[in-house]
Amino acid sequence: MPAAIRHYVRIIDRLSDYVGYLAMMLIFVMVGVLLLDAVTRNVVHIPLHWCIEFAQFTLAAYYFMGGAMTIKDDSHVRMDLFYERLSPRGRAKMDLVTIGCMLFYLSVMLIGSISSLKYAIETGERRFSMWNPSMIPIKALMVACLILMLLQGVSLVFKHIATLRGADLS
Repeated sequence: MPAAIRHYVRIIDRLSDYVGYLAMMLIFVMVGVLLLDAVTRNVVHIPLHWCIEFAQFTLAAYYFMGGAMTIKDDSHVRMDLFYERLSPRGRAKMDLVTIGCMLFYLSVMLIGSISSLKYAIETGERRFSMWNPSMIPIKALMVACLILMLLQGVSLVFKHIATLRGADLS
């Protein structure tokens, strides 16, 4: 494979790992906020209304940010009726088909999320709650993470094509 493709795969894989590891740290943030909520509500008797909603946003960010690393590491859920019995080339062929479906799905989601982000920016959208947070940051993160997942999907396409050609890009 050309050096530019190898370089692309290396960069996207590293970026996916970095964002994925950052997402892993969000679990500690979420646990800390939920612990703060439990202590202030049950011990101090001063409920903090933003804690649960912040934890929900953190969990959404965790899912979005972990997507590219999950795709890269092939740690997603797969229905395995006969996949394991296939040769490496057969798996690569099957993966190319499913990656095509995934790229289509992610593209449709990206179009919708860009539209949703534009709406949030134009209207200054806020979540209707006591805390009333802006929706712009989480929607912007969703767009960025969908783009990274698409880039990681293209990286996988290159890896599977290399497998079919008998080369290795990893």
